[in-house]
Amino acid sequence: MSITFKVPSIACEACAKTITKAVQSEKPETAISIDVSTKIVTVETTVSEETIRKIIEGTGHTVED
Repeated sequence: MSITFKVPSIACEACAKTITKAVQSEKPETAISIDVSTKIVTVETTVSEETIRKIIEGTGHTVED
């Protein structure tokens, strides 16, 4: 399933890499793409939206509802 998050705290490619690394370290089967300019994170996964949200927030970023 595809899940999209708005993450307003993404400022640069380093932020995107941090989020990607965190998600893929916990859920290696997850495909993730991040558009830094729009601050949109798109995740293809079988795990819950809440799980991915917690991983992103665990990197110090905020996820908008």
